[in-house]
Amino acid sequence: MKKFEFELTHESSDSKARCGIIKTPHGSVETPIFMPVGTLATVKFLSVEEIKSIGSGIILSNTYHLWLRPGSDVIKKAGGVHKFMNYDGPMLTDSGGFQVFSLADNRKIKEEGVDFRSHLNGDKLFLSPEKSIQIQNEIGADIIMSFDECIPYPVTYEYAKDSVDRTLRWAKRGKDAHSRDDQALFGIVQGGEFEDLREYCAKELIKMDFDGYSIGGTSVGEDKETMYKMIDYSIKYLPIDKPRYLMGVGTVHDLLEGVKRGVDMFDCVLPTRIARHGTLMTSQGRINIKKNIYKEDFRPLDPNCDCYTCKNYTRAYLNHLYRCKEGLGDRLCSIHNLRFLIKLMEDARSAIKEDRYNEFVEEIYSKSKFDERGF
Repeated sequence: MKKFEFELTHESSDSKARCGIIKTPHGSVETPIFMPVGTLATVKFLSVEEIKSIGSGIILSNTYHLWLRPGSDVIKKAGGVHKFMNYDGPMLTDSGGFQVFSLADNRKIKEEGVDFRSHLNGDKLFLSPEKSIQIQNEIGADIIMSFDECIPYPVTYEYAKDSVDRTLRWAKRGKDAHSRDDQALFGIVQGGEFEDLREYCAKELIKMDFDGYSIGGTSVGEDKETMYKMIDYSIKYLPIDKPRYLMGVGTVHDLLEGVKRGVDMFDCVLPTRIARHGTLMTSQGRINIKKNIYKEDFRPLDPNCDCYTCKNYTRAYLNHLYRCKEGLGDRLCSIHNLRFLIKLMEDARSAIKEDRYNEFVEEIYSKSKFDERGF
């Protein structure tokens, strides 16, 4: 077996949804898959054992944040990110590009890379395609990302075109700098809302022969219809035999619509972030567990969920934890939200294999009362 492989195992007869297997040096996972985000080599509040218990598969960590703390050199000395955080399953790192453009102040984009300041202490920093790959090589995840420019929404066609050209040049430089044959490198399709730019970017990346392809620049302020067009504009030009990764998306609607369009991989901080504020995804829709109506509600959080939280604790107890600002509430609700999305993808895989994916999606929509945000 190669150190990284993607095997397409089933294509749905009623949609573009598909099932596959991603094989890495640290194990294999079935797709479509939702990947929990462990930005700083930890999924907030959860132990590695808890992450494994919910069927985590691939965990994502962040190049930019690990570069600043503790430093990629420290992680390299520890034997790589798997040993550093004691996770023996597959891992993925993003390039740091999104954080450079979303967190850093006073950034200056030039052909060599990006000058910017640390969001922690204001120190001057510089990140280039080569530097991003070097950091990711040192961190040692199984799957790593090209350094790209994540443009905001909306922008002019001219700006988007210049950005795509730069992203392609950076992709080539990053691929040339990549030095580890045990890490898969993905290219990232950009192009904003413009179909011809998405097509151009995808086709040029394919010529470079990456191990997989990400769809970037979505969920950055555009409406849902535009976002789904961006996915469609990108994915129809991507090869069938390589995995497709929609970056930074984690609502129920977006996962289901992405799978319907042929996406294999998703990640987002959303489930743990909203859990820390008492917002929970359930099979009946969204719940704000802090509300007074749950003070004497002794039912499980979600009777259709198989997670540790739903098997062992009531809504009343979770309500109590949040009212008392007890950290256990954040932990239990994070377990639930992550398991909910992981289980959603498990059920989606079953539906795809049975050629009833569209029916499955309609069942979810009819039973769940999610708002316009999709959670």
